[in-house]
Amino acid sequence: MQQDSELQSVTRVVNLTAREILDSRGRPTLEATAVLTGGVFARASVPSGASRGSREAFEKRDGDPRRFRGLGVAGVARSIETEILPAVRGLDAADLEAIDRALIRLDGSEGKERLGANAILAVSLAIARAEARVHNSPLYASLGSDAANLLPLPFFNVINGGVHAPGGLDIQEFLVVPWGAASFTEALRWGAEIYAALGEILKRDFALTGVGDEGGYVADLKAHESALDALVRAIELAGWRPGDDVALAIDAAASEFFEGGSYLLRRTGSKPLTASELIDLYEKWLDRYPIVSVEDGLAENDDAGWIEITKRLGNRAQILGDDNFVTNPALITRGRKLGMANAVLIKPNQIGTLSETIQTIGVCVANGYRTQVSHRSGETCDDFIADLAVATSAGQIKSGAPCRGERVAKYNRLLEIEQELGAHARFADRAFFSGFRSV
Repeated sequence: MQQDSELQSVTRVVNLTAREILDSRGRPTLEATAVLTGGVFARASVPSGASRGSREAFEKRDGDPRRFRGLGVAGVARSIETEILPAVRGLDAADLEAIDRALIRLDGSEGKERLGANAILAVSLAIARAEARVHNSPLYASLGSDAANLLPLPFFNVINGGVHAPGGLDIQEFLVVPWGAASFTEALRWGAEIYAALGEILKRDFALTGVGDEGGYVADLKAHESALDALVRAIELAGWRPGDDVALAIDAAASEFFEGGSYLLRRTGSKPLTASELIDLYEKWLDRYPIVSVEDGLAENDDAGWIEITKRLGNRAQILGDDNFVTNPALITRGRKLGMANAVLIKPNQIGTLSETIQTIGVCVANGYRTQVSHRSGETCDDFIADLAVATSAGQIKSGAPCRGERVAKYNRLLEIEQELGAHARFADRAFFSGFRSV
């Protein structure tokens, strides 16, 4: 009891400060600093997505057209210091759920519209990080346990399209998945080598024009199959075997090209497609290419399409839901009852607090869903999601290409964690990842 009392004397929240910083797209976002009674402090910053589900928790902006075209968050930052701080001052940082309940109660709205999920999440993450520092504990161990030792399989987004790359293809992400690697360190090396080989191919054959929001290449590709063919060639050029060593994945972000009840792949000149016809296209790609994961293959509100793709392809590949679930346990439970998807993307800023994010992962596990922890297209160099993936044994992480500081910050943190764990480290390789099933 005395030890608990002594810990509480140094883990209570005494101050919060916040400021407006820039994300990887040059747009404002929030950074919060939490200070505990023992003098320990920690910072956290929050990302922002371009491709957003309509039911995500609300991201608050100032709306002042004189600053950042209305996207500023200086006023939101002030609300952390003037309104949120009094609500959490004196609370024990060791009780993360109590902290987050206080934040949710203070906001008082269903979707965190009043204070903004960006403000609430920045505080939640900063306090959790500060509490770990009190104990001189790695964040993944503080959030999880001493048994948290599973390094996630990385999904590298190496060709950007959709809203992440104006002028690119309709499909938003083309990813390589080094599931044949023996460790995270090896998987990261493979990804970087394939990325370099792909750059050579695209520069030579497809008028490489640069990189998109998440560090993946943007090139003059006229067909989605050309992108997939280039990935296979890049894997081989780097010295690996497509399918056996390195698989492929796509994030269609289909809500972005769903109009009037049809799917319109305008950039490749396709006729309007029904959900069944779009699934036919995915099925052809699965037959031709070593694709092991299809994210957001249908629009977020196309329940019938989601049920169909899960029935038809769920025993062959990971059918990963993002915009339809938005890290919301109620939506995930509903999806399980309907038979939608067999995996869920996890983005903390979609739900707005750390404890709710961890709860959501628990709901996924209870419902037989795989989980993939993810960054956002508008990112910062905060590496929190790397520790979160290990703490929750998520088994998968997506943080963009092995390129750009805000992307590699997460991958480099995982290298550090793997080194810290030493012989205790495990890796979510092909054996861990394979064995798909419809729910």
